[in-house]
Parts: sequence; structure tokens; C-alpha cells
Amino acid sequence: MTNGILRNLALATGLCFSITFPAQAAEKVAFGTNWLAQAEHGGYYQSVVDGTYEACGLEVTIRPGGPQVNNRALLLAGKIQFHMGGNLLQAFSAVQEGIPITVVAATFQKEPQVILTHPGEGFDDWDNLKKADLFIGDNGFQSFYQWMIAEHGFKPEQRKPYTFNPAPFLANKNSGQQGYVTSEPFAIQREGGFEPTTFLLADYGFDTYATTIETTSDMIKNKPEAVQCFVDGSAIGWYNYLYGDNAAANEAIKADNPGMTDEQISFSISQLKKFGIVDSGDTEKLGIGAMTDERFKSFFDKMVKAGVVDAGVDYKSSYTLQFVNKGVGLELKK
Repeated sequence: MTNGILRNLALATGLCFSITFPAQAAEKVAFGTNWLAQAEHGGYYQSVVDGTYEACGLEVTIRPGGPQVNNRALLLAGKIQFHMGGNLLQAFSAVQEGIPITVVAATFQKEPQVILTHPGEGFDDWDNLKKADLFIGDNGFQSFYQWMIAEHGFKPEQRKPYTFNPAPFLANKNSGQQGYVTSEPFAIQREGGFEPTTFLLADYGFDTYATTIETTSDMIKNKPEAVQCFVDGSAIGWYNYLYGDNAAANEAIKADNPGMTDEQISFSISQLKKFGIVDSGDTEKLGIGAMTDERFKSFFDKMVKAGVVDAGVDYKSSYTLQFVNKGVGLELKK
């Protein structure tokens, strides 16, 4: 890309709309999300609607995921250029299976995974959860619950199958239920009429990154400026979405997901801020999207100890720090 360095400087200093570059066609890329459009994707929508990606040379199309969509397969097929990953277990699995994708940024510093309980029923602290029935889905039982067993002494027999229906939890005051901090507490408040006690697993040591940005090895090798633009543009978008005027981005989210409500969006944004999902810890100095070798090693070691990941996996090949930790967008935080 012509003037790539100047464009990145413009983004980093917030001057991207006051600097004029020679006209050139923006490169068209697509970003596949891992679910239907929602506030948890807000920063990407922000950078589309306010022209941040375009300012550094990309014309970005967001392709929402969903129950019948496999955007990661489209990434491997070259139909999209960037993909929204889940947590690092997916990245480690990709390495083990020889899939040539790489994590280039971590939008969520904390995975939003939570355990919810009924307030005032004796399950208001972490240790007391070991006495509760816990509604956990199959994927959760095979991943974070194995860590809860290995690291904190929870028992397999506590786990009850969770079918993503809150009715069993609502009916059993001596139970807990898995969920996402941006979603299930809102549903429980509406359906159960109470605010649940919330335990964010990340605050108890489940230190995976989440909502990662993945791309292919070919993109990193052949189009590094495009990757840098997308990573930088996404960071700036998230600062503007969390701390600026996000009205246009929210309208774009609702256009892609007509079932999304203003109330849900507002709740999700407040939870992202309250629990430091996007902006906390290392991002305070390194910028949104930050990643470190230490965090990758810490989570990998925990998953090996819990028997979730094979110790022989070359986890270091699942990511690169080439495009992050540059402090892009820090000056936009209000």
C-alpha cells in the first residue's frame, strides 16, 4: 500500500481525517464474525461506519456468523481475509490440526464466560460454588470446567447438563448456570425478575484471550500492511465505540441483526466496561488488542494441567505479536 507508514501514523495520532493521501482504490477485505451482530462486535462496526478502515486503505465488509455459518472455513477457503476467533483453545486446536491460521490481535482481554447464581442463597462467593449444582454445557464441561476441577477443586458430579434454557436454573435456587457476562445476566433479569450474582471466570484465573482476530499465514506474509491496517483500525474502532459516539455503529448492528434491541446493546456495552472485557490490564499501556507471550504461556500451561490440551502442541506458532502492542488509539480513551 502506498503511504502505509503515514496512514498508520495518522491512525495512531487520531488525524486520519485531516490528512490527504493520493487517491487510490481501497483493498476489499471481508471479516467474518463468530455469531450474529451484537454489541460484542461493536468496535468493528464502528470502524466501518466512521471510515477508520478506509483511512488506512481497506474497504471492509463484515459477514456475521450464526448457527448455520462457518466463517473460519471461509477464511481457509480464501473467501474472507479475517475471522473472529473464540478463545485460545481454538487457536491451540488449529495448531494441533495443522490449520494455517494465526491470531494477530486479542480484542477481549477477558473471556466473558461467567457462572451465575441466585443472590442470597449461600452462593455469593467463589468457594461456596463447590456446594451448588452447576448447569454447564458439553463444550464448557470439556474446557473451562476441567480447569475449575484441576485448579479449584470443583467436582464432576456437580455438573448438570445445560441446554441453553435458563428454566432449570431459575427453578433451582441451589444452582449456578454458565453464561456470557454480556448476555445471560440480562436474560435472567428479564425472565427471573432478579439480578444474579456473577462470577467472571477470568477474574479467578481463566486467563485466555477471546474474540481474537485471526488471519492466514499467506495474508501475514504477502499483505502485512493490510493486516496492520485491520488490527489498528479495529483498536481505534473499539476506543470510539466504548468511549465515543456509537449510535451509527449500533444502527449498523441492528441492520445486520434485526432481532437485536437497544436495551440489550446498552446492557452489553455497560458490562464490557464494568468487567474490563476489552480494555483492562495490558491494554492500558499497550492498547486494545494487546497480547503477550506470558499470557499465552500461562493459559497453555493451565490447559495442559487440566488435561484439555496436549503438552506437545506448539502453542507459540498459534499467534504473532507483530501487529499489536503499539499503543494505537490510546489517546482516544476518554
